[in-house]
Amino acid sequence: MRGVFVDANEALAVIMERLEKPGDPKVRIHRDPDIKPEQYPEILDGAEIAIVDHTALPTEVAKKCTGLKHVVFLGTGARSYMNPEELAELGISVHLIKGYGDTAVAESAIALMWASARVIAMMDREMRAGNWLREDGMQLTGKTLGLIGFGGIAAEVARIASGSGMKVIAWNRSPKSHPGVEFTDLDTLLARSDVVSLHLLLNDETRGMITREMIAKMKPGVVFINTARGAIVDEQAMIDALKSGHIRHAGLDVFNIEPLPADHPLTTIPNVTLSAHSAFRTPEASENLIEAAWVHCRRIVKG
Repeated sequence: MRGVFVDANEALAVIMERLEKPGDPKVRIHRDPDIKPEQYPEILDGAEIAIVDHTALPTEVAKKCTGLKHVVFLGTGARSYMNPEELAELGISVHLIKGYGDTAVAESAIALMWASARVIAMMDREMRAGNWLREDGMQLTGKTLGLIGFGGIAAEVARIASGSGMKVIAWNRSPKSHPGVEFTDLDTLLARSDVVSLHLLLNDETRGMITREMIAKMKPGVVFINTARGAIVDEQAMIDALKSGHIRHAGLDVFNIEPLPADHPLTTIPNVTLSAHSAFRTPEASENLIEAAWVHCRRIVKG
């Protein structure tokens, strides 16, 4: 059984090679992170396993991938790139990797929260343009952080935020408990939180979940953080709330369209801090990610 890492950047390729063990299944590394979906059949060349970082795999393209039985997706957000149910009907299983970057993403969410509260990016832009902009920031010690969704990443965010003197409340679709975190209903969380941070997987239930009505229920002047998925939020409603000041500032790592177009409205709004879907990108997280990909490949071959 053969595998191909179809869209490897150089950093991940090097880790993939280093973590290979004697007796591992044969995995060819295609060192090009910018492939097009229509290139899948040629790159895979009949291989049974496709290791995929970020390249979309439309169902119609998958039908042309003779021999493909398994997709090892490097992360949890495969639904943003492919339809697992439709692939399953073709006999192709999609394998996800969870938990590899919980600390990395949590630290990024915290960084976006602090940068947003203190408008650091805005002052940086203005100073580089020759303007001595001095803005009042939001002091976060003593403020309430509301976490929508509570998995491994949110637990790490709660740990860091609690240590910095914030009160942490959370809502989760299934009942949970966690030391130092008060779980509440969603309306209460929205009304009480000075900062709202989103930590949900994208699926049919969560797509568009943060509606205009839900944003209106947030406390006026809220800081909004999204390191989950852009499609969970009604983007136009968020933009309108930013323009009106109902959302004081947003720290965003994920977007409906990626890469974010240069003329996108979010690039023109001053009270937004943007990062390029990079919350998970640390050497430590990459190491965890590729080790987990090898574990999947070994399990697939044995099973």
